[in-house]
Amino acid sequence: MSLVELIAQADERGLAASGLACLDRCVPLLGGDDEALRPLWANLASGGDPAAWGELLEQVRGKLGIAEIVDDEAVEDEAALLARRMLAAAPAVRSAAEARIWADACSVASLQIHRLLDPAEDDSATAGAPAGALDSVRAGAAPVTGRSEGMSPLVAAELRRQVSVLELLAGHGAGGLRRALEVSTEGRRVLRAVVSRRARGRS
Repeated sequence: MSLVELIAQADERGLAASGLACLDRCVPLLGGDDEALRPLWANLASGGDPAAWGELLEQVRGKLGIAEIVDDEAVEDEAALLARRMLAAAPAVRSAAEARIWADACSVASLQIHRLLDPAEDDSATAGAPAGALDSVRAGAAPVTGRSEGMSPLVAAELRRQVSVLELLAGHGAGGLRRALEVSTEGRRVLRAVVSRRARGRS
């Protein structure tokens, strides 16, 4: 199935994990450490209290300095702004309806972030394209078959990770969370390295 189809069929836990994983991989843009979102991951595990999600979310926002939605003037860097909006838009209640909207938005935003940061993007077919141009990528079968025509390497890898997280939760429920977190951790390390190289290049 395509990424769009996986999101459409995912349950509440899978959707929340999908959005959270996208955000987790982009934590380096928020200035957070690798444990910043761990309380929210723990809340999705078996025995986690859905009612506690909102309070935990506010605590995470407070630690990362995202107390409320930011506007275009608040952050100069477009990738960082997209990451902040992902966290700001996280639903206060763990429901399938709200989580589906968030997961879908996070999917697009994270792909856009990876497109913006990919040093190889200038040679990609998606170079300079708006976020909407990623719709065909998300609706295609490329992540399932491993094909990445028209995508820069960083975007193709992010697309595969998004699909992997949704497939793990669909196939194993809460039991797939640990592996989903591992997939996200791998992606976060990659993005942290990219952000670090970009910072060195600007200095």
